[in-house]
Amino acid sequence: MRKLLAALVITGVSLYSGYVVAAPHAVAQPGTEPAGAVALPEGPAQAWLVADLDTGAILASRNPTEPHAPASTIKPLLAMVVLDHLRPDNFARANSSHTEVECSCVGLKPGQPYTVAQLLSALLMVSGNDAANMLADMLGGQGVAVPAMNRKAAALGARSTKASSPSGLDGPGWESTTTPFDLALIYRAALKYPLIAQIMRSPSAPFPGKTLTNQNQLLSRYPGNFAGKTGFTDLARETFVAASQRGDRRLVVVEMYGSGDLYGQAINLFDWGFSQPR
Repeated sequence: MRKLLAALVITGVSLYSGYVVAAPHAVAQPGTEPAGAVALPEGPAQAWLVADLDTGAILASRNPTEPHAPASTIKPLLAMVVLDHLRPDNFARANSSHTEVECSCVGLKPGQPYTVAQLLSALLMVSGNDAANMLADMLGGQGVAVPAMNRKAAALGARSTKASSPSGLDGPGWESTTTPFDLALIYRAALKYPLIAQIMRSPSAPFPGKTLTNQNQLLSRYPGNFAGKTGFTDLARETFVAASQRGDRRLVVVEMYGSGDLYGQAINLFDWGFSQPR
């Protein structure tokens, strides 16, 4: 079986307090677990980690500081910037520039008013790139919103993160980059915002002219899941970040640069993580 490079089990260390990687307590490799233990799973993501959401302790990882494009998993970073500057009941009217974007889209209608809360639901539940554009405009335009996202990431300690668009869309000359380590930091911070946490755990939400259905399949597939965000671009491949709770323990899983069943890998990583002693 292929060796998991840099798959480390680290106990009793909070990476988020000092933003440094401690020496590993043990190296976890498939096939080395004692009888009856849950095996550390392999999967399609090239870079991943599973960590305690509350303490920040990384339980296992593979290439956690390897840079990749985040695709739409960067959207909670925009959501934090929005809530740092705008009230949920602030509103504006959509225009055609918001809809001129590669989709996934929620389907904004020019002239229709939308609140910040509605746009955040579209951003986080159905990955609306048109909603990301409109929220960026409400912040002062992409030239204001994107630098604010990067300042927010730096303030959180996500120092390998560079957003080049509000939505996570990328292309030649405007690539976005981050790492599993940084995304864990970003989601740990984002889920402390009550509105972001509420939206991400909701199966559905009202929206003008329709009802939004959360695209995170783990909400129904994995007991205790309360947050998840998928992403895909040609540069990023498939990406996924999710958080789940069992008892009083909460874990976050980050998967980057994958192709295949990232949901299945996330489920296996959660099962493995929850099986580990504290």
